[in-house]
Amino acid sequence: MTGKKKVYVTRELPEEATRILKSKFEVEVWQGEMPPPKSVLVEKVKEVDGVICLLTEKFDEDVVNAAGPRLRGICQIAVGFDNINVKAATARGILVTNTPGVLTETTADYAFTLMVATARRIAEADKYVKSGQWKVPWGLMMLLGQDIWGKTLGVVGIGRIGSAVARRAKGFNMRIIYYDVFRNEQVEKELGVEYVPLERLLKESDFVTVHVPLTPETHHLINEDRLRTMKKTACLVNTSRGPVVDEKALYKALKEGWIWAAGLDVWEKEPVDVSNPLLELNNVTAAPHIASGSIATRTRMAVMAAENMVAILDGRVPPNLVNKEALEVRPLKK
Repeated sequence: MTGKKKVYVTRELPEEATRILKSKFEVEVWQGEMPPPKSVLVEKVKEVDGVICLLTEKFDEDVVNAAGPRLRGICQIAVGFDNINVKAATARGILVTNTPGVLTETTADYAFTLMVATARRIAEADKYVKSGQWKVPWGLMMLLGQDIWGKTLGVVGIGRIGSAVARRAKGFNMRIIYYDVFRNEQVEKELGVEYVPLERLLKESDFVTVHVPLTPETHHLINEDRLRTMKKTACLVNTSRGPVVDEKALYKALKEGWIWAAGLDVWEKEPVDVSNPLLELNNVTAAPHIASGSIATRTRMAVMAAENMVAILDGRVPPNLVNKEALEVRPLKK
């Protein structure tokens, strides 16, 4: 017995984050490439002081309620935390943290890249060249796409990432409109963006980029009725959470030409099944949930999670606490 507190890590981390944890705690890391099964999580939460996890691990009510009295923190390496039953964790005094802010610019880079790639058919062009289909030296009507410069961008969710995407759009002389459950007058003043109702945003935008958390209210926020209101030349980009968009409705919209194209980094089921009909469409640019996937950003995310864990187990309030109410249930002790 080392006498050190125990931390369970559900996937291999960058070296810098692992070093921080091992300097303070006894650390066990799940070695599988796939997420640990629920049965493993149920057993581990009984015997450790903290867990560091990814959004692929489901800490539902069963898992949280299986936790032993030692468990003080679940530190997520992601901004969203819809995979964790925060209510159940709070009731047991378990602190939940996330990693906001650090991935904002990287994710915004990717969202804007996906928008451009979708509009200009970059994935199609790459396949066209590599598969030997390019026979004519230059064709006037070859792989025509949509312009970005001077067009209207609709941002659904003007939080950190949505605002960062809007800043990038300013460089393309785009008109920017946004919808959010809360108006952001500071961003309106800073970037000259205009608040509009969601239905108007969808109707007027040439590009729609989605940046909302997954909640019961945002599940299938982009549904068939709303897709039907969009321009036939419009592109939809989703880098938030897959279930925010109704994929069956989106397939219909793309197949029948209600909208021009879609760029998807997130899916209703991940990994996306190869039989998903969206993957058959040339006007879908597909990515495997990698919007925050730069070396520097992913390292910083893991380090933030490690720092959150160190704070919790040292008896300090962690920097990125999601459920402050848990402190009232079980105050921290050094």
